[in-house]
Amino acid sequence: MRRLALIGCLLAVAFRGWCQTDAFESAADAVANMRLGWNLGNTLESNSGDTLNMWIERWSQRLPANYETAWGQPQATPKLMKMMHDAGFNAIRVPVTWYPHMEARFNFNGNSTVWTPSADDIGTQVQAAWMKRVHQVVDYVIGQGMYCILNVHHDTGAANTAWLIADEQNYAQQKTRFEALWTQIAEEFRDYDEHLLFEGYNEMLDVKRSWCFASFAADGQYNAAIATSAYNAINAYAQSFVSAVRATGGNNAQRNLIVSTYGACDGRGNWSTHLQDPLKKMVLPDDPAGKGHLIFEVHSYPELNNLTAAKSELQTTLRNLQNNLVAKGAPVIFGEWGESTGKAYDENRANLLAFARYFVEQCKAKGFGTFYWMGLTDGTHRSVPEFSQPELVEALAKGYYGEEGYQSNITAPQTSAGSSPKVTVYDLQGRICRSGASGPDVFSGLPNGIYIVQDRRKLRIKN
Repeated sequence: MRRLALIGCLLAVAFRGWCQTDAFESAADAVANMRLGWNLGNTLESNSGDTLNMWIERWSQRLPANYETAWGQPQATPKLMKMMHDAGFNAIRVPVTWYPHMEARFNFNGNSTVWTPSADDIGTQVQAAWMKRVHQVVDYVIGQGMYCILNVHHDTGAANTAWLIADEQNYAQQKTRFEALWTQIAEEFRDYDEHLLFEGYNEMLDVKRSWCFASFAADGQYNAAIATSAYNAINAYAQSFVSAVRATGGNNAQRNLIVSTYGACDGRGNWSTHLQDPLKKMVLPDDPAGKGHLIFEVHSYPELNNLTAAKSELQTTLRNLQNNLVAKGAPVIFGEWGESTGKAYDENRANLLAFARYFVEQCKAKGFGTFYWMGLTDGTHRSVPEFSQPELVEALAKGYYGEEGYQSNITAPQTSAGSSPKVTVYDLQGRICRSGASGPDVFSGLPNGIYIVQDRRKLRIKN
């Protein structure tokens, strides 16, 4: 009987069936094993973002590199991913915007930059050159042994280019295209193992482009009809995503998948009774893979002017997420998080560093995953690569790994017995920065940054 069962299982797999095994780790294990996460932001998700000013399409050759560098970041490289891995990160979220790379022609007359989607439809097929580049970047991450989250990003959001809207009518109109897109992505990566996860959509908003909760931007800051349609649509899109990916079979039959709340809202705050609605109205999709292979995602950008208040608010947020999402049967990740103004590193650095460590510590203790949004290495720093915010990297690493930080796989050579203590200082790429250094300041003459000394990460900040 066991032999017959095995034969049946193999036949089911051959015909893209649903014979389940225990080959893939659970979603909860994946979240724990991701450790620290980071977003490769402003890169593959870059887009013109305005139908009245499609500047990338009008003023470039529309090559993958034109889009990847349009928002001020260099092209991603394997060295960048190695630096992130060696600094203690074990997961990279790769946001991708797809609509400019499908079937729309973007043929403009003269200097016009206006795009009319109804007359120049994006269709359903992804361009081969774009899929190839996305595939390369995913391989950069997977090649370092890290987890990679691949998503559909600015096809949602507040821009008028968004074609995925949290609205039942929109879902009826876009269901076929949305499922076709995910079928292509899933088939492209069908053979990848558990280190690759898919995220169905980013911050999907209602017809009013409301943040915080559905219909917040409506008259009176709430409209029950708009809100109901938005939450129904979010759940419908989530189900379509899961069903489309599972239907492609192979490793996608068990791949861990991620669905976001309305707007990726985390329910933070107490100024409205509707702030918890995105959590309460979210439904765990039916999954042919059975239980344990789905993850909920939220985003969080708190204000850090008052550190004590921010810490207290985080504890409330984590409790609400536990009660309203985790209790439904799936772990939660903060797919994006950071400080709300984006200026804290320069203007309120002490609070940011303290909160960053606390945020990671608390999320780890309670089983939540964390993916910092951009920062850390930015612009030309990514080309080196090097960290532009090494203190923040150190705070995140200590939040997860403790005071000793992350133990590197770069080991300094041992000195002979009886000799004076001399060490070799490495950078995070394994390059020697100083050889035979000794004395109280082995970093003398080196710029700010993170180094490896005697198999330990050390932060160098000049006085």
